[in-house]
Amino acid sequence: MDISRRGFIGGVASLSVAGIGIRTVSASSVEVLRAAPGTARLVPGDYPATPIWGFNGKTPGPVIRVRQGERLVRRFVNKLPQPSTIHWHGIRIANAMDGVPELTQPLVPPDGTFEYDFRVPDAGTYWYHPHNRTWEQLARGLYGALVVEEKQPPVLDRDEVLLIDDWRLGSDAKLEESFGAMMDWSHGGRLGNWITVNGDGDFRQTAQRHERLRLRLVNVANARIFPLSLTGLEGWIVALDGQPVTQPLPAGRMILAPAQRIDLIVDVIAPSGAEAALHFANGDEALPIARFDVDGAVRKTRLPAPKPLPANPVPALGDLEKARKTVLRMEGGAMGGMRGAMMGGRMMGMRGLVGQGRVWAFNGLAEMPEKPLLSAALGETVRIEMINDTAWPHAMHLHGFHFRKIEKDGGQGPLRDTLLVDSEETAEIAFVADNPGKWLLHCHMVEHTAGGMATWIQVMA
Repeated sequence: MDISRRGFIGGVASLSVAGIGIRTVSASSVEVLRAAPGTARLVPGDYPATPIWGFNGKTPGPVIRVRQGERLVRRFVNKLPQPSTIHWHGIRIANAMDGVPELTQPLVPPDGTFEYDFRVPDAGTYWYHPHNRTWEQLARGLYGALVVEEKQPPVLDRDEVLLIDDWRLGSDAKLEESFGAMMDWSHGGRLGNWITVNGDGDFRQTAQRHERLRLRLVNVANARIFPLSLTGLEGWIVALDGQPVTQPLPAGRMILAPAQRIDLIVDVIAPSGAEAALHFANGDEALPIARFDVDGAVRKTRLPAPKPLPANPVPALGDLEKARKTVLRMEGGAMGGMRGAMMGGRMMGMRGLVGQGRVWAFNGLAEMPEKPLLSAALGETVRIEMINDTAWPHAMHLHGFHFRKIEKDGGQGPLRDTLLVDSEETAEIAFVADNPGKWLLHCHMVEHTAGGMATWIQVMA
């Protein structure tokens, strides 16, 4: 097999919170998440295994499954040559467990450990990944899925987690070591030329006609936006970023930005002997990235349409007219109009910023600010107007909360923790500041974060 058979991918480059539990747990009973170098067979055939960094020897790391309301305890052991942490993406947990170095916890050095201990208030699909040198550690394969199961799960035949990634590989199936390339940082981020699902470049399973599947789609790529479509599968979107939608939505063409999740409930409608698939839909071309070979039928007819998943205990927005408001302007990047930004307490031109690896800015500041973007009282409703004054889309992720996009007509979008804001688009989000602490707000094209697109908010206890 020629690794370049998917080489067209290179052409799409332009493309109420529960706190920490108090019950003690003995050291011997705590499960371990060990970050360490390893290998993975990303490319099938005669190609060699690819050197990666993974959790417990694998990429992805183990799927962690817990029930809503349960306590999750994991001891992080760092066997990498770099400091690291674990961020539990999308989980509304106590601030000290959020995994952001120097904001919520110290870095975990090589051979160091850190114990994460929290309860999971919301059912849904989440994931975990590092939050130091994320642009390198994530690209090397350091991530895994966290599934919080409903107390009363929907009727299914199978529940599958599909972590979708792209890798920048050479002809020898080894990672291209261009992690700090300024071309990536100043443009759309690091985009790969090889797509995997669950670390497999040829993901394939068997299925039966009329089988009902829950497909938990997670975009774990550094920067790639995945347009997705289905063939031989038909069903509904039942949750976005872990939060149930009010009514299941038809699963047609879907856009999955970095860090976002989509929960599908689908039926296999392809006949026995045919193939059902999830496709990466690149314009007129569709690449099957997850295949299901249909063999027989599990029942004669399809099951009834699913009911909405039970809502999670996310507080409803208060009076938007009385909400605390602020503006976040995104600036910089290639083909942008930014001539300079503040860094280190002084104004720097673009040449100086590039020399510092900073080519993006929030509100004219190209580094993590000393003061928060805003401070809110506990329980206060907050509105953030995000203005994308750049030539590139940005996947804006807020830690610690789920928010709603406020439409121009005043309508409220579904709950999300990551919002794709297109070039020259203005979007407004709103949430209830019910979780005290210091919370990161950044672009999840992780090269953009490293290049200056990071700030934070403070919620007073």
